[in-house]
Amino acid sequence: MIASAWVPLAAAASLLVAALLLLLERRSRGASFGMAPLAVLAPLAAMVALGIQASPAWAPLAAAMVAAMLARAGDDAFQSECALKLLWVLGGSLALSWAGAELLVIATGTSTVAEQWGVLRLGFGTPLLWSGALALSLLVGLVLLGGAPFHFWAADLFQGGRAWLAPLAVAALQVSGAGWMTQRLAGIAAFPDGARLTGSMLGIASATAFVVGAATLLRQRRLERRVGTLASLNGALLLAALVASRGGGLRLIGFPDFAAGWAAHLVLALAGASTVARFVPVGTGRSTPPAVLFRRHPLSGALGLYAMASLAGVPGTPGAMLWLAVARTLARTSRTAELLALGLAWLVAFGVAARQARESFGVPDQRPAPAQPVPWPARAALWAAATGLAGLLAIWSRGV
Repeated sequence: MIASAWVPLAAAASLLVAALLLLLERRSRGASFGMAPLAVLAPLAAMVALGIQASPAWAPLAAAMVAAMLARAGDDAFQSECALKLLWVLGGSLALSWAGAELLVIATGTSTVAEQWGVLRLGFGTPLLWSGALALSLLVGLVLLGGAPFHFWAADLFQGGRAWLAPLAVAALQVSGAGWMTQRLAGIAAFPDGARLTGSMLGIASATAFVVGAATLLRQRRLERRVGTLASLNGALLLAALVASRGGGLRLIGFPDFAAGWAAHLVLALAGASTVARFVPVGTGRSTPPAVLFRRHPLSGALGLYAMASLAGVPGTPGAMLWLAVARTLARTSRTAELLALGLAWLVAFGVAARQARESFGVPDQRPAPAQPVPWPARAALWAAATGLAGLLAIWSRGV
């Protein structure tokens, strides 16, 4: 679907978007020189660029960096709350997964993941021990991907975090979670019992994430929280792809290539959708005049909505190709429950994206547009993210 070499370009584009939004914030405070947070954003972009090939140790590092950045603004109640939630849910899941990994080491006598499955295949270790340890070792990957019931942290981070921090932070955490899951399952096909158990657990987790995420998305009015929940649904999409790969469904595409495309799309779509979310008021459900962005710069606003539509898998976007690829592979491997859950989530996401477009453009307003335009760094950020998504669509359409 996409060569892994393209993922660093997507991460660099998202870093550019973050720099533009950081510049906008510093200008509004009269301190345009204060660009020091880029020193933290750059490692987050590097984590996205490395993708699932990164060491599992990067997952706790990413969580610690994001929590530290959020806690740095002690006078911001929203950011402090986000930091506490991240430390609570990610810290606890990391501890449990570490305990599960250590139990597997005790049961097998080796810390090499690929060797553990061969030892267990020989009958060493009781099923109760290794099955419980395996489930625990995968927990932090599920949490980092934003799978239900842990899907709240992404929406909270988009609502409470800074515009320049949230997209890269969420993308880095989700990509770290994907890397954790894939590396913890490396070579598990050599242990058929473990492979069957893993396929069942991941199937339940992905179906639950789709259904609960869709139900949550229907109830939200703030665009920032909608973007965060769509990010969680894209985490569920990666879980479903992992389920399909366990059954050989992604043999034609290759799971590493799919995961690279997923990471590249995720970071660009989150950057664009998060940016436009800052300039759209909370939906009221009634017909209202369009927001300032859509009155003075409708094309820039439409590009932001395009990024959100791509997260939702709307046809004509690169995200739609990801959703369709996973749906096809689930059908090919006869994963009916996961396929139905994915279809439900896609219908809800499509409807929410269409409703958001209607609310953003609103009803015609004959009054003069406000004199104050939307600052150019925000518009440049929307164009940068949309350009990256258009590039992905062109590349995937050609089968590169």
